[in-house]
Amino acid sequence: MAAVELRGVRKSFGATRVIHGVDVSIADGEFVVLVGPSGCGKSTLLRMIAGLEEISDGEIAIGGRVVNQVAPKERDIAMVFQNYALYPHMTVRDNMSFSLRLARAPAEKVQERVGKAAQILGLESLLDRYPRQLSGGQRQRVAMGRAIVRDPQVFLFDEPLSNLDAKLRVQMRAEIKELHQRLRTTSVYVTHDQIEAMTMADRIVVMHDGKVEQVGSPLELYDRPANLFVAGFIGSPAMNLLPGVVRRSGSGAEVELADGGRVAAPPTQAGDGQAVTYGVRPEHLSLGTPGQGLTAEVVVVEPTGADTHVLARVAGKSLQAVFRERHPFQPGQQVSLRPEAPKTHLFDAATGLRI
Repeated sequence: MAAVELRGVRKSFGATRVIHGVDVSIADGEFVVLVGPSGCGKSTLLRMIAGLEEISDGEIAIGGRVVNQVAPKERDIAMVFQNYALYPHMTVRDNMSFSLRLARAPAEKVQERVGKAAQILGLESLLDRYPRQLSGGQRQRVAMGRAIVRDPQVFLFDEPLSNLDAKLRVQMRAEIKELHQRLRTTSVYVTHDQIEAMTMADRIVVMHDGKVEQVGSPLELYDRPANLFVAGFIGSPAMNLLPGVVRRSGSGAEVELADGGRVAAPPTQAGDGQAVTYGVRPEHLSLGTPGQGLTAEVVVVEPTGADTHVLARVAGKSLQAVFRERHPFQPGQQVSLRPEAPKTHLFDAATGLRI
């Protein structure tokens, strides 16, 4: 196992810059998820750690050793790809043992490591099958087994669950997390799915346009997003964001929205008249009495069984609310939504930064 350090890492393809000075420290044994929308640079960053992409500037260190000029096979990392990358003409056993046999490891060592990995991943009964005889989830386990037998310093996962169906993704998510808890190998995991990031990571690195927007534990990012991008990206359904203006009276403050309605502001240093974006998560809204909180018009009601999701319109903007109760809302109905003031957020309208 080893720590991974990214220091001022930059990447350009010709005149196009795609990674802009990334600084991230990943502790020994930590599971870190790089998350962001498609094209934000997260997979490029992972490939630079692996040595599959050259670094334009900066340093990458693994276990204290700078690896900028070190070949991928010498970095002591193992990568699990989105498309599994299994050899179709080889059995599961041969796929898992290939890297060890290539390194001329003793047969006893190969057998021991393959057997141990197969036991951990529940693949003992599949060792003599070929990839075409396996389901998507089984193929992904084989790909992880191939990485495990190498006993690397660092695991790299490049969107490994994106080809699986929704139910299997949930199952594999738990299996990968359990595997990490057992092995405690430093892991870097790339995904665009923020639910994967929230449920699996020790820490999350949120990326946007080749830059790191925020680094922190899942709940740190959820409870205290640093800016509007993180606020809108982390959480499902996403945080509601409404433009407004701070109005101060005495020691308290309210946010006046575009329709003239007012809601209590969280504790803030924002000045009277400052333009802000008011944020409230869907689950932090409850039904209020008429004239209290946000006046909303119901647009769509989505009962999920456990929750009721309501898409509404407030001050000309779309807003989502999630209720544990089963309210009999109807489209077009006017309702009052009361935000939990201590759990709301304010962002500066000009910079997008949290106030």
